[in-house]
Amino acid sequence: MNTTYPIRDQKDVRKLEDHFLSKNEYRNYMLIVFCLNTALRIGDILSLKWSDVLHKNGRIKTHMVLIENKTGKTSKIFLNRQIKSAIGLFLKNSQKNTYLFENGTGGHISRVQAHRIIHSAGCASGIGSISCHSLRKTFGYHAWKNGVPPALLMEIYNHSSYSITKRYLGIVQEDKDNVFNKILL
Repeated sequence: MNTTYPIRDQKDVRKLEDHFLSKNEYRNYMLIVFCLNTALRIGDILSLKWSDVLHKNGRIKTHMVLIENKTGKTSKIFLNRQIKSAIGLFLKNSQKNTYLFENGTGGHISRVQAHRIIHSAGCASGIGSISCHSLRKTFGYHAWKNGVPPALLMEIYNHSSYSITKRYLGIVQEDKDNVFNKILL
């Protein structure tokens, strides 16, 4: 199994998002935004329906609630302004059906198709080989770099152990060096 790593540079994250915006591919842009901002597994993201994010009157919800496929746990995810903006952009420019990530035949795109979309965008953006899981890890890495305690990330990810969360953060020697450089006692 290949190891995936988070995207560490915020500029690369923006390049990835801009890849689809520049082509007016709003569904794929929204896919990237959901992967980066919800910390959900790709299977849970792909199964999202419009009713999960929109009230009956068409307004965007503040939270979505879902039962995660892998863990069976209920997650309540705050829909931040980045997600709301992506939803709004999609709704303004495209037709909504049942699923957020519609495949054109009434179902949602497959995990394989989602991987192809994300992988090709990473390569085209100059980021390199990335996967759906890279984006899940990117959320945790940037949250951690912004001071979110790893124990809270463990809760967000619904991990059963801290060691799994630690692997997700993709801590490298440079991260360790920065700690030693900052702590001057």
